Amino acid sequence: MDSLEALRQALGERARAGQTLSRYTTSRIGGLADLLVEAESADDLRQVVLTARKHGTPALVLGGGANVLVSDAGVRGLTIINKARRLEFFDGGRVRAESGVILPTLARECMARGLAGLEWAIGVPGTVGGAIVGNAGAHGRDTAADLKRAFVLGPDGSVLTWSADDLQFGYRTSRLKSVVSTTGSKFGPKRGPLGRARPDATRRGAYVVLAAEFELADGDPAALLAKADEFNEYRRRTQPQGASIGSMFKNPPGDAAGRLIDASGLKGVRVGYAEISAVHANFFVNLGGATARDVMELIRIARQAVSRKFGVELELEIEPVGDW
Repeated sequence: MDSLEALRQALGERARAGQTLSRYTTSRIGGLADLLVEAESADDLRQVVLTARKHGTPALVLGGGANVLVSDAGVRGLTIINKARRLEFFDGGRVRAESGVILPTLARECMARGLAGLEWAIGVPGTVGGAIVGNAGAHGRDTAADLKRAFVLGPDGSVLTWSADDLQFGYRTSRLKSVVSTTGSKFGPKRGPLGRARPDATRRGAYVVLAAEFELADGDPAALLAKADEFNEYRRRTQPQGASIGSMFKNPPGDAAGRLIDASGLKGVRVGYAEISAVHANFFVNLGGATARDVMELIRIARQAVSRKFGVELELEIEPVGDW
């Protein structure tokens, strides 16, 4: 019996083989998962990850699927859909959220209680765990600004308590996102789809965010909701609707990736059924039936054009995952 089959048996009927991952991503793109399970709480997430490790199977945790491009060939090993969504409020503006809590839900619940700081998240797809890994943000604010601590499952199975300083936040990155190994594994190639070093499949799940605590300031609920409405209206005006992925690239210092792509004449350019949005050039749209390969070709086109015209090397903000 191979390790994947042994893991399937250990997880029982909840583990499903050959599930299409496109239904779990905002771009509606992605191949099949070898094995998929939904984690319903932080403790359940911890137990599933530990079970996968026990059987020597790499595990990929997917939250909102907003900042990943899943390969057409799918994901080897175990894919865990994070539905750990318990949310608790305490005196002094302290909020504890499990890592699968959806960001707009977190923002709305906080604003309704007069807690300020997370209004920026009202229209941002994704989960608390993903926001911590990539230091998500918008409208001049980010996750690091109000995070007090994160509870992280470590490589040895212990639960670590990391402060914002411990997480080493940067622009759209953190200690959790920047750990990269070039050793490769039997589950995937050493190099990513763009020829860069990719996280090793056996190390990708070495640290898993289970939950987080935020400390928020007092605010007026009506004023906070009004600000959130403004943010949502701005998002509707400036970003494409429907199935899409973005921001695709990080903004280079002193500039905006979308402006550079637009100035390179690429708005509306298509490969297959994928399009560089005519609304915002740093978002790529699935017109219906787009593949990850289509999107990768658009990424190559955009990076090449911007490099030639402006001498700027665009760096991906999204993360390609799966078997490339």
